[in-house]
Amino acid sequence: MSTDQQALLDALNAEYTAVYAYGLIAAYASPERAKIVAEFTATHRARRDATADALKAAGASVPAPAAAYTPPSPVDDPIPAAKLAVTVETDTAVAWRAVVEHSTTPDRRRTGTEALTECAIRLATWQSILGVNPATTPFPGQP
Repeated sequence: MSTDQQALLDALNAEYTAVYAYGLIAAYASPERAKIVAEFTATHRARRDATADALKAAGASVPAPAAAYTPPSPVDDPIPAAKLAVTVETDTAVAWRAVVEHSTTPDRRRTGTEALTECAIRLATWQSILGVNPATTPFPGQP
């Protein structure tokens, strides 16, 4: 498997984790956050599906998602749910930045850049919700 395919596979795994985590986030997020949680979940699902399709088109095998993913800390109310969302968006940004760095085609680099930008926007949204100032980071996805 090429380096750019491996980066895309890592991004797929990050998206699998994100989709799972957003189910947990949805269960505990404040009711007024339901709309953004649904929107962000849909975006991760779409990105997951497009990434799986890109891997298939490149001739790579696409693994199934894990049955479950363990969150880094317990989630039992809105604040830990929002913190989990920050972790998810940070982790997916790291994965998509690697896609940009390792891409060998302009199309894949564009896809990685778009995904990284989306992660940065979602991350800033959650950071704002948590009252983090500034809500943005200078270089999203930097490990």
